[in-house]
Amino acid sequence: MTKRKGILLAGGTGSRLFPLTHAVSKQLLPVYDKPMIFYPLSLLINSGIDEIVIITTPAQRASFEACLGDGRAFGITLKYIVQPSPDGLAQAYLLAERFLDGAPSMMVLGDNLFCGPELEAQITQAASCAANAVFGYPVLDPQNYGVANTDVAGRVTSIVEKPELPVSDLAVTGLYLLDGEASERARSVRPSMRGELEITDLLQTYLEDGRLEVVRLENGRWFDTGAPLNLLDASNYVRNQLAQHNRAIGSPELAAFRRGLISVDQLLRRAASMHQTEYGHLLKGAAVRGVSTDPSLLATSA
Repeated sequence: MTKRKGILLAGGTGSRLFPLTHAVSKQLLPVYDKPMIFYPLSLLINSGIDEIVIITTPAQRASFEACLGDGRAFGITLKYIVQPSPDGLAQAYLLAERFLDGAPSMMVLGDNLFCGPELEAQITQAASCAANAVFGYPVLDPQNYGVANTDVAGRVTSIVEKPELPVSDLAVTGLYLLDGEASERARSVRPSMRGELEITDLLQTYLEDGRLEVVRLENGRWFDTGAPLNLLDASNYVRNQLAQHNRAIGSPELAAFRRGLISVDQLLRRAASMHQTEYGHLLKGAAVRGVSTDPSLLATSA
């Protein structure tokens, strides 16, 4: 089986966060002690993915390269693709077609955070065995989201955008597992009324073939940090997990360390570059104690 590759979307204008994002990419804003993009990046690494492309805007590409480099700090390969204009999520599969080269993929939106060890395990398991899947998270206000309706076997029967009368509480999150046909299928998607290549239209092609599952995420937290209050809530959650449970969330260095992608020496050098910060001390502590003796210091799948 061809190894799954990762797509991390970090484009758009971040208009819901204006004026914070007038000059700074939304995905580079802080979520407590780390840039937002660290969280979906650690999710991909935790899910066994080490070839990742970041899709971003022409104006922000240099900032992401300065933040993340070529991935060697995390034992992975990072590439960058510029999205000239935000023309819909399905466009990502067209832009990344050469990078994917027929491989299955996990695509995650750069402003979505997935937190919690059990939730992480669900995502990791799905990445290893599900061909095509969306991830649903139970919410109290499903009418404000895209909602996945399912049959008794867990197959998705429909995805309805902001339904007036939801028949399910499962909000569709910004995380997608698709097979190697995704780019080819994306070529058949036509722009919607708002002029975008909608991800729901791409998913519909899998629905029609009966080839789309839904994974119901539970025992964890999902944040869409595209609005100020959600961004604050996510920061407070990360801070509380660290303070109360000594659990680091959203650390690509620790995710890489756990997977054996970087050595103790590499982790110590990374920690030394941030020695005046709480985050740097956390990395150093994990390196000194070692994964086997202190697993609580490992990143969850934020």
